[in-house]
Amino acid sequence: MSNSSSISQFLLLAFADRRELQLLHFWLFLGIYLAALLGNGLIITTIAWDHHLHTPMYFFLLNLSLLDLGCISTTLPKAMANSLWDTRAISYSACAAQLLLFVFFISAEWSLLTIMCYDRYVAICRPLHYGTLLGSRACVHMAAAAWASGFLNALLHTASTFSLPLCQGNALGQFFCEIPQILKLSCSHSYLRELGLVVFSVSLAFGCFVFMVVSYVQIFRAVLRIPSQQGRHKAFSTCLPHLAVVSLFISTGIFADLKPPSISSPSLDLVVAVLYSVVPPALNPFIYSMRNKELKEAVWKLITKCFPEFLVCPSSSTFDL
Repeated sequence: MSNSSSISQFLLLAFADRRELQLLHFWLFLGIYLAALLGNGLIITTIAWDHHLHTPMYFFLLNLSLLDLGCISTTLPKAMANSLWDTRAISYSACAAQLLLFVFFISAEWSLLTIMCYDRYVAICRPLHYGTLLGSRACVHMAAAAWASGFLNALLHTASTFSLPLCQGNALGQFFCEIPQILKLSCSHSYLRELGLVVFSVSLAFGCFVFMVVSYVQIFRAVLRIPSQQGRHKAFSTCLPHLAVVSLFISTGIFADLKPPSISSPSLDLVVAVLYSVVPPALNPFIYSMRNKELKEAVWKLITKCFPEFLVCPSSSTFDL
């Protein structure tokens, strides 16, 4: 019986067989990737440069952009390279690294979105305690906890998944390495151990979701009690981008995991995978900037100061929350 030690590489699912379509996919994904790099890069640079944005909300947004960059950089460059060079292969170690990083960034992002919800709850429902509950040290600790919990979760899943004996070939039904596809290659009942870890992780994620729902119920109740219409609009405008990002994150993930098997097909699986692994990191910076006047003005100020006269960008000041 063959096992994982005899597998030196995996074969990823190709987006197309025809060369013309492969090149089309390459240019399409290159455009998406560059847009994600530009959007998230602008947010990171602007927040780090503009001292007025050194607040807890923007500090967490900077971390979100870093995670989005990591997430899309884990899957898309390899997919682009495979389409460009007409290959499907990924080495065993590269597959393990890709799975580790993807689970890490996705897990950390979900934890960070929960923290950002808490930030909005404190800002609107307990404004007098905002400086105490979300001071500089507390923000750093919460962000560090999100990154650390994501890495620990990814490490456990990667070690558990790649410790399984694999005897069902090396072809994966996805354009990147993910846990369900590798479990399908397992020939041992020990995959139940990994399923147990998945159930545990999903339970924790559901707990975060319940926390966000309860928090937003309290937020909406507090906002509706604000007497002025302008005040209500301002409070809602600070929450809507986060709500949109969370909704996009949840909807794409749920459709990917809970779609009926009767409608499953390789083509649909590829589309769904792109929706939850590529679209959110590319759209998140635009969602946050569309309704945030302060961020848009800061981005425009940075662009006009750096590029028209080819000036050197001002150095980032100390990040003081």
